[in-house]
Amino acid sequence: MKFGPVAPRDALGATAVHSIRQGELVLKKGTLIKEAEIAALNAAGVKEIVVARLEPGDVSEDRAAAEIAAAVAGEGVRADQAFTGRCNLFAASAGVLVVDKDAIDRLNRIDEAVTLATLTAYKPVVEGEMIATVKIIPFAVAGSARDQAVAEAARAKSVIRVAPYKIRKIGVVSTLLPGLSPKVVEKTLKITAARIAPAGASIVAERRVPHEQGALARAIDEVFKAGAELAIVFGASAIADRRDVIPAAIAAAGGQIEHFGMPVDPGNLMLIGRLHGAAVIGAPGCARSPKENGFDWVLMRLLAGLPVSRADITGMGVGGLLMEIVTRPQPREEPQPEKGRRVAAVVLAAGRSTRMGAVNKMLAEIGGKPLVRIAAEQALASRAKPVIMVTGHERERVEAALKGLAVHFVHNSDYADGLGTSLKAGIAAVPEDADAAIVCLGDMPQVDHALIDKLLAAFDPERGALVVVPSIDGRRGNPVVWSRRFFHDLMSIAGDIGARHLIGSYAEAVVEVPVAGAAALTDVDTPESLSAVKAEIERA
Repeated sequence: MKFGPVAPRDALGATAVHSIRQGELVLKKGTLIKEAEIAALNAAGVKEIVVARLEPGDVSEDRAAAEIAAAVAGEGVRADQAFTGRCNLFAASAGVLVVDKDAIDRLNRIDEAVTLATLTAYKPVVEGEMIATVKIIPFAVAGSARDQAVAEAARAKSVIRVAPYKIRKIGVVSTLLPGLSPKVVEKTLKITAARIAPAGASIVAERRVPHEQGALARAIDEVFKAGAELAIVFGASAIADRRDVIPAAIAAAGGQIEHFGMPVDPGNLMLIGRLHGAAVIGAPGCARSPKENGFDWVLMRLLAGLPVSRADITGMGVGGLLMEIVTRPQPREEPQPEKGRRVAAVVLAAGRSTRMGAVNKMLAEIGGKPLVRIAAEQALASRAKPVIMVTGHERERVEAALKGLAVHFVHNSDYADGLGTSLKAGIAAVPEDADAAIVCLGDMPQVDHALIDKLLAAFDPERGALVVVPSIDGRRGNPVVWSRRFFHDLMSIAGDIGARHLIGSYAEAVVEVPVAGAAALTDVDTPESLSAVKAEIERA
């Protein structure tokens, strides 16, 4: 291919390399130069244009891209029309992307002008998803390079394909131990059903049995007899060894253990076995979470009928650190005691009280004390230190109501923009040596120091208790303890929303503390609610 600057009169039949905008002339990159373009260039006063011109043996970019794409596309893959030297490939159906990495590497080494890029191998894809692209970098490529690329694809037979899902019927067995809430099992089933739905699969058999070898062996056998093509076992206790309850139960049922453990985190404690010629997965604890983890990597391959060997699993280490696990203890410069960690209290008292009419609810009194002072005194009486008061609306009056109390004031000048701004202001003021913060609301006068201390006692990072919430008959309330691990997330909240959605995002780090009464659910937002709380406190 010839490449370089020429006068407009010498550009006939060549391709413009760069876009040109001069006066009323707009000539786009890649335009084939004809007589009309030459006239327009001359009229605009353009003296020189950089062009590319095919030589004998060259193949245009679109033709080369289309032919290479057709050669690499295997089962379940369709190629789009080539345009500007690019031909995109798409999944023709849902499944798991399978690529021949060695063949793709060889193809990409043929000529710098020829490139092929794909999504990650074994990625689950949906119909119509773009999975690869062939790009010819210059405007043309030597025919010999095109021929080599097509021949390489032919030798590999299947460079890129989508393996369709084949396994549709799933059996789930959950083992039970005292202390495992039925809600955990129900939530796990719901998450699992959502996880396998894109593959067109569903749970056809489900059993719940004691965490004991004999009962589990019978349950696994039962779900297969009920029609399951693959079984998943969720243990009430994590698998610790090949001789533990779950692998022992698979063996007792007549099955075999193929591999235990995987270099993917989360997902280390994965077990794969076989029974009746079908796969049995001993799920790691992270499989109860909807977030991507090593369980997904194995499960989706199996649903597509792809073998997952020991070599496959041991080869997952590079790229296997998927995300920071919030429940994993973090290294510290100095060892920290398991109990007695420092937790600050952040009391939010900046709102405009729009539902209270002309009254600032923080200054409304119960028993002769403003609500904000009641909240501050209870926080001060707890183990939380220091106590940070976030003010905003009527700052001077609120601070005056707290006169004489050993609290730290932080003013949120953006209080009108909503609760999220006050939360950010408070978290930003937490001392660096604090391990966590308990976020209290200034309009909850029935939250006392005993409740606060009960929540603080449940905060235990070494055991994965990083978010602590009070629970009344299954309903979550306030205040909430947040580990420093989540301060970045709390600081990113915008608008008039709190942090409730984060609790759902990090379910594996949340501990619910059952509490009596309605204190953790009762706030004062309206004159009616103020009267009701007053009456209840006076009756007590």
